[in-house]
Amino acid sequence: MFALKSLRFSLPRSSLQTGKFGPRLLRRNAFPLAFQMPSSRSIWIRSEETPNENAIKFLPGLDILPPTIGTLEYIRSQEINNSPLAEKLFEIHGVKSIFFGKDFITVSKDESQSWSQLKPDVFSTIMEYLSNGNPVLSGEPLNGPTDTQILESDSQTVAMIKELLETSIRPSIQEDGGDVEFRGFDEKTGTVSLKLRGACRSCSSSAVTLKSGIQQMLNHYIPEVQEVNQVLDPEEEIAISEFEKFESRIHQNQQKEEN
Repeated sequence: MFALKSLRFSLPRSSLQTGKFGPRLLRRNAFPLAFQMPSSRSIWIRSEETPNENAIKFLPGLDILPPTIGTLEYIRSQEINNSPLAEKLFEIHGVKSIFFGKDFITVSKDESQSWSQLKPDVFSTIMEYLSNGNPVLSGEPLNGPTDTQILESDSQTVAMIKELLETSIRPSIQEDGGDVEFRGFDEKTGTVSLKLRGACRSCSSSAVTLKSGIQQMLNHYIPEVQEVNQVLDPEEEIAISEFEKFESRIHQNQQKEEN
């Protein structure tokens, strides 16, 4: 279970303001886009377990992404064209996905692999790469997340959902090496569609996180919310399916060699 379950259903009065949609939560301050990795430095990486036994959160003690970007996720079998570090980590057999937060990296592995084998390789790859001052991202700067950006066309309900996700739910999910992305709200059924990312995406307790954590909190503040569902992108479903087929072929070949 992710840390969201321990959130208190209370917010300081100072966090509310009156706007187009009535009382709503204040946003975090915006940050400049300028960002540069140190040219060379000694780093000390610590790791934290997540509620997902197949994902570990690595904290190198420095910023990984510009604050304006938010988070980025890469899945094996997807094309990577803007992160040399992600490419290097995927060279490690068994690494399934890479998730970059502002100051952490969550690495998810295939269930058949053990951390005792993978963790030293992941540690050394991250340490060598960042110690040399190499950029985590390459190419043109990326835009920040827009899923919780309040639009003029948003209803009061949608605006409140976005504010709660951005100011209260998302930070708690990121504590456990993941993230949540708003994908829509059905006014007729009261259903919120969300995409779980990072350690949350493949966690066995993700359904509990959605129902007992996120859904409960949203419904507490916004009675119009009746249900929360998880969604996957079509390309993500394809990537996951292709990876599972690839791993299955490897296991079959290993069994043939043993026999």
